Amino acid sequence: MKTVLVVANETIGGQKLLDAIRSRAAEGDARFVLCVPQNRPKAGLVIYDEAVFDAAQARVDLALSFMHAEGFDAIGEVGDPDPYTATMDAVHAYHPREIVISTYPATRSGWLRRDLVDRVREASGLPVEHIVADPDTEGLPFHITLAVANRTASGDELFEALKAKVEAEPERERGRLFIVIVPQEGGDGHAARRARTRLSLVLGRLHGAGLLAAGMIGDPDPYTAIMNALQYFRVDDIVISTFAETKSGWLRTDLIDRVRNATGKPVEHVVHRDVPSPATA
Repeated sequence: MKTVLVVANETIGGQKLLDAIRSRAAEGDARFVLCVPQNRPKAGLVIYDEAVFDAAQARVDLALSFMHAEGFDAIGEVGDPDPYTATMDAVHAYHPREIVISTYPATRSGWLRRDLVDRVREASGLPVEHIVADPDTEGLPFHITLAVANRTASGDELFEALKAKVEAEPERERGRLFIVIVPQEGGDGHAARRARTRLSLVLGRLHGAGLLAAGMIGDPDPYTAIMNALQYFRVDDIVISTFAETKSGWLRTDLIDRVRNATGKPVEHVVHRDVPSPATA
């Protein structure tokens, strides 16, 4: 079986890269290894290493879900923050026959400024195809919804709202993917573990319903968590789940309108009823 190493980060969902993968899959007997180097957002005074890793892992998970849905044989992993090191680590681990590297155009690509493609080609001795993609101008071949919740993450209200988005578009041309962000309540390990448990609950429900979803824990400040997520991912709309106004610290900080004004994206507010859901129980 021919192994193809695919290296990409923010351009991993680009149409040109997907077309390159499809063309190789059509040749038969191909296995794809996705390598997504970590990258750090610009916003936020404090950037948690766990969130940086989660963002890259979410890219891997979404890309694999999409590829598996199309019937491709694919595995993936998060790579070193240095794209050259990440690529060469994957070369040594998986012994590919060829490498596909996807980057932004030269004017925007830090990878190209570091001469990544030629360095990998020379060091590996393998065929390397360079694909230039710009999802900002070209768009993505699927619709991405960002869902943000903390203590309400496993509630029925958020689950039903996300499921309704898929059910409302039975004839859609693009697929719909969900990225779930759970801001952690504080910066210690206990807060991260609580947020990860909530993330696991909501992802489990979405996957059980057949929805393509991945997620990450985020900055304790929900606004910063959302703005950081928008640097990691290109999203079409945002769903924010909170308690009712009398119980929600997020609403007391005017989170919904602040996100609407800052992003210019459609923002749906889901209010959680303060009763145990089946998943929570």
